[in-house]
Amino acid sequence: MAADPLAPAWLERPGDANALDPAVWSRNAARTPSGELRLGGVGVQELAEAFGTPLYVLDESDVRSRAEEVRGAFQREFARIGTDVTVYYAAKAFLCTEMARWMIAAGLNIDVASGGELAVALAAGAPAERLGFHGNNKSLAEIDRAVASGVGVIVIDSETEIGRIAEAARRHGIRQAVRLRVNTGVHAHTHEYLATAREDQKFGIAMPDAAGSVAEIRSRSDLRFLGLHAHIGSQIFDAEGFTASVARLMELHALLLRDGEAPELNLGGGFGIPYTSADDAMPIGELARRLADAVAAEAARRGVPIPHLAVEPGRVIVGPSTTTLYRVGTVKDVEVLIDGGTAIRKYISVDGGMSDNVRPALYGADYSVRLAGRVSAAEPALVRVAGKHCESGDIVVHADYLPGDVQPDDLVAVPATGAYCWSLASNYNYLARPPVVAVRDGAARVIVRGETEEDLLSRDAGIARPGRAATNGAP
Repeated sequence: MAADPLAPAWLERPGDANALDPAVWSRNAARTPSGELRLGGVGVQELAEAFGTPLYVLDESDVRSRAEEVRGAFQREFARIGTDVTVYYAAKAFLCTEMARWMIAAGLNIDVASGGELAVALAAGAPAERLGFHGNNKSLAEIDRAVASGVGVIVIDSETEIGRIAEAARRHGIRQAVRLRVNTGVHAHTHEYLATAREDQKFGIAMPDAAGSVAEIRSRSDLRFLGLHAHIGSQIFDAEGFTASVARLMELHALLLRDGEAPELNLGGGFGIPYTSADDAMPIGELARRLADAVAAEAARRGVPIPHLAVEPGRVIVGPSTTTLYRVGTVKDVEVLIDGGTAIRKYISVDGGMSDNVRPALYGADYSVRLAGRVSAAEPALVRVAGKHCESGDIVVHADYLPGDVQPDDLVAVPATGAYCWSLASNYNYLARPPVVAVRDGAARVIVRGETEEDLLSRDAGIARPGRAATNGAP
């Protein structure tokens, strides 16, 4: 049977609309003989009954093993060229105290980008010296707390921050290690890898200005310059952008070595994952090998020692681990005009949406979907999974195939929601943010409590409570 005319070109009509692509789903996702989806050994019906929907279900064994594999791959490949590497988990992808503990236990450091993320990592017991602090507009209070806490390194994002961090270090009587974020002009999304020396973005220092900034850092006795940092984008499937960035970074790195030490080089993150069966992400071992070879070649070309390296993966560690469960509310067949004829798009409306996954609305991101509570032999039908918010752009899955008999009260599952879904969640339309439940070896436990309507109302100053009168708008 031909593909639906409304289907995007990349989406193939499946032979079995119940099948789980192992490249997209967490490693411990499987169906029982009856067809129910199990995650980490726990059935989705049990999860939905115990915790409600929408529900983020995080496969703990999956995320722990991926963290160890990423660290192992980079350490192995950089040891091959005679150096070492520090792997930072990019906490912005998803962070809670349990996640921080898992990353530290797996041998990773943690990259935080706000005072709140710093507070969570410290509350989890993460050693401050294993934290890196990012951000393009760190407040004076955030800088002071980071320095006072003993964070291992602060990434300087602007010339203004040099003096601010130096003053905080002087005040606390320490010499603070710092890196300088630079814009290499390499942008992975457009593949204009060598487009410009002055990238138009809010982060970092332009390459032509970097040497002057490093000289200023080195002039401050309260600061210790570790090296450069760069980040070229997100959800990157190949190595070409990284190797182009390495060439530019190593050129500047060699220049800086003429006037002082620069023992490290941080290549950033942005390593991609499959969200659909059409996505073809480079295996992390291959990516690590390509980066190691690029660094070694550029160091040899310029006659400089290979520096200590750092990378900052986030999505590639936590993204595939998590599946979001929804319950279907309505099913609606919409007749769409196309090429002089008509076609049917089946809208599946669920009990969540852009409040728990804004990425499709924000970036046009594509996801996959499967029936979770059962399987069906019905013919595959093209569906669009929509949320319940008052926005036409509130789409969870733009296009995928489900069995044509999908119906209200069905459970559906959207895989690969571990990165930037909970982190970007909101209370739009006053929906409470869902809980995050970790599953492992047949057991489930809450690691982030879901919100209730009472939680939402508790912040409303216009509601009278015991011991507190309503403000009625008065200051």
